[in-house]
Amino acid sequence: MSFAVCVQAEEAITQAELIRRTQELYDAVVPGNQEPWKKYYADDCIFADEKGRQMDKAKLVADITPLPKGYSGTIKVVKPLSRIIGDTAVLSYDLDETETIYGQNLTARYHATDTWLRRGGAWQIIASQAMRYYEDPAIGHADKSKLENFVGDYELAEGQTRRVFTEGDNLYVERKGKREQLFPESCDIFFRKGVEGRILFRTNSAGKVDALVDRRNNEDVIWQKKGS
Repeated sequence: MSFAVCVQAEEAITQAELIRRTQELYDAVVPGNQEPWKKYYADDCIFADEKGRQMDKAKLVADITPLPKGYSGTIKVVKPLSRIIGDTAVLSYDLDETETIYGQNLTARYHATDTWLRRGGAWQIIASQAMRYYEDPAIGHADKSKLENFVGDYELAEGQTRRVFTEGDNLYVERKGKREQLFPESCDIFFRKGVEGRILFRTNSAGKVDALVDRRNNEDVIWQKKGS
C-alpha cells in the first residue's frame, strides 16, 4: 500500500492579496524584519532598486536591517495597478515614504513594479524594479548683488545660444523663445522647476563669469559666455 502526501497549492492570486503581501514587505523594512522578504521573493529573483543596485535574494535580504536609533518611518503602498494572467501577476504601485530623523520629518516618493510567478504551487516575486520620483531641491537664497554678473549670452555652438537676464530680483534663462526662471539652490547654483540637473556659473582666474555649466547627472555641458 502506498501513501501520498498532499500539499495544498495556492489558488489564483488577487490584486488585494498582492497589495496585502507587498504592504507586509514594506512594513518589515523599518524594524529590519527579513522574514517576509525571505518568504515572498524567489531564490532566483532579480531586484533592482532606486539607487541602481542590482541584487540577488541573498544580497536583498541582507540589506533589510533595522533603522538606526533616533530614526523611524513608514512606507505605504498607494495607487496600485495589476495584471494577472495565469501563473504570472504584475503589480505596479507607488510608495509614499515618511522618515523621522531625531524629530526632523522627511518624505520621498517611489514607483515600483513587481512580477510574481506561481511555481510549485506558491506565488513569489521573480523580478522587481524601483525608481524614485524626481523632486526639486529646496529653494535657497541668491546673492542679489551677483546676479548681474550672470547676465549675458552663452554659446554652445554656432547658432546655439541662450540668454540669461534678470527681471527684478529674479534670474531667467531663455533659448529659442522659451524662458525659464532659475531658482537658487545656493548663491551660485540654480535649478529649473521640474528639470533634473543644475545650472552653475563658472568664473575664470580674474573672477569674471566665463561660462554657464548645465550639469546633468554629474556630467557638464559648457556654454561659453560671449565676449568674456
